[in-house]
Amino acid sequence: MGRRQEDIGSGGSSLSPRVIFPNKILPYLLVAPQLAITAVFFYWPASQALYQSMLREDPFGLNSKFVWFDNFARVLADPNYLNSVRVTAVFSLATAFVAMAVALLLAVMADKVVRGRGIYRTLMIWPYAVAPAIAGMLWLFLFNPSIGSLAYMLRWLGINWDPLLNGPQAMVLVVAAAAWKQISYNFLFFVAGLQAIPRTLIEAAAIDGAGETKRFWTIVFPLLAPTTFFLLVINTTYAFFDTFGIIHAVTGGGPGKATETLVYKVYNDGFVNLILGDSAAQSVILMVIVIALTAFQFRFVERKVHYG
Repeated sequence: MGRRQEDIGSGGSSLSPRVIFPNKILPYLLVAPQLAITAVFFYWPASQALYQSMLREDPFGLNSKFVWFDNFARVLADPNYLNSVRVTAVFSLATAFVAMAVALLLAVMADKVVRGRGIYRTLMIWPYAVAPAIAGMLWLFLFNPSIGSLAYMLRWLGINWDPLLNGPQAMVLVVAAAAWKQISYNFLFFVAGLQAIPRTLIEAAAIDGAGETKRFWTIVFPLLAPTTFFLLVINTTYAFFDTFGIIHAVTGGGPGKATETLVYKVYNDGFVNLILGDSAAQSVILMVIVIALTAFQFRFVERKVHYG
């Protein structure tokens, strides 16, 4: 009997042999294309930005002087840059919250649909295919104070709507446009997360007398924690970088720099005003902020995420 168990044990261990590549160079060849792409499109531009951030150049790049960290000191002492930091914080938090909250609500509603579920989900995904600049123009036309149909309705309700002159209204408009663009992406992941939740858990809670709201907050939402954390990281990065086209199309950073985020200030100082050294320093600071924020999310927020 003992010998048979040993045979079974040895047979069980032989079912999972260690994978060994016969060619020692093959693994490196398989990884080489991805490493090359990462080096060319990430590490090389990042190193160039770091180098240019320590230079003081004329607008034509004909004369440059190595100034070490003077550009960083000047940027961090600039009131306009500090204003962009505040604007970015408000814009990023509002965009991520609105996009994720609305997407979660729509995903929960879609999960209840029985007839026409595929058509409903397809229509919800379509906005993600719209380019950011086009999405910004759509919202600009809808809420334009002169010709916008929704702007006319707001004025009819007694709201003095003019995002071209009112800073808070402009912020509301760009947040709405940016969140609308990202809702479809979040919707896909929330629907996938809801489908992965065992129905037996929800049915057991319903039998125990738990209401729909209580079932959501005690069972569904905790089980969606990994998906929610992933989308939190993605939406934060999206709000910092990928919303440039929306802001450029809708407000151009105005009025009075009320919607000038960090990424838009990098563009405005570097490509419009041709202050190359300051623009490069701002891009490096932005990169450090996003990396630190992502590391903070993984270090502290992920502690409360339960994978199971």
